[in-house]
Amino acid sequence: MKLTTKLFTFLCFGLLMSSCISKSQYELLQTELSAANGQLGECGEKLNDYMAQISACEREKEKLKGDLRTAQATSQSKDQQIKDLKEQITDIRGQRDKQVEQVGDLTVLSQSASENIKETLSQLERKDKYINAIAAAKTKADSINLALAVNLTTMLKDGIADEDVEIKVDKTVVYINLSDKMLYTSGSATITSRADVVLGKIAQIVAARPEVEVMVEGYTDNVPITNSCITDNWDLSVKRATSVVRALQTKHNIDPNRLVAAGRGEYNALASNDTAEGRSTNRRTRIIILPKLDQFYDLLDPNQVPE
Repeated sequence: MKLTTKLFTFLCFGLLMSSCISKSQYELLQTELSAANGQLGECGEKLNDYMAQISACEREKEKLKGDLRTAQATSQSKDQQIKDLKEQITDIRGQRDKQVEQVGDLTVLSQSASENIKETLSQLERKDKYINAIAAAKTKADSINLALAVNLTTMLKDGIADEDVEIKVDKTVVYINLSDKMLYTSGSATITSRADVVLGKIAQIVAARPEVEVMVEGYTDNVPITNSCITDNWDLSVKRATSVVRALQTKHNIDPNRLVAAGRGEYNALASNDTAEGRSTNRRTRIIILPKLDQFYDLLDPNQVPE
């Protein structure tokens, strides 16, 4: 502002004195005027810089205001969280006090209740022993049955066609399916010499395992049969099973107390009887090797569980 006033004064003075000043004085005034104009330009540039700085400061101020609002909102959220945590702590303390009170009540259980708890724990322990004993027995039975099936397969593999013999482990038993064409003469219950060899090999395995029993089941197809010796398929299936049992007893010295004969007739078929192949499959004798029933019931008796 002072510089502008000074410049204005010089101009007025120049106008008043131009007619009466010397050339040297005029040039001096011109030099001072140029210097003043230069200073005025510099002041303008500085003014622009100051205005830019003011704008930058305004923007920074607005940013700081936004940061402040965010910080205030965050602070409010934290305060709410602190409040919630304090309420949770209060609830937990209340629950703790209740639990302490309940524990105190438990400490005054009567002697009778304590004895009941001991008895319950003792019963659970006995049940655990019983369950473990059954599991161990089942594992042992599975291993024995598998070994039995392997031994039978090894004994019967030589000289016997695969379609005439089938050995399987099913649950707790081992069973052997024998085709009727190998065991019997056609339409009768008479055992062939070839079948006698097979039954002899099976008898060797059975004799070595006195802990098992042998059930022989006879099966037929659904083609009716009637002759002077056989009434129907039921009769034929029973007679065939009885022939096998009798052979195991008389020819191969298996204790008859371990033998059971049963006939299933044309029922419980494995295949359809509508084809010759299916009927051939259904005409079979099944030898089942299973644990003795008294041993099985002993296993289920809790009083038999070892201490």
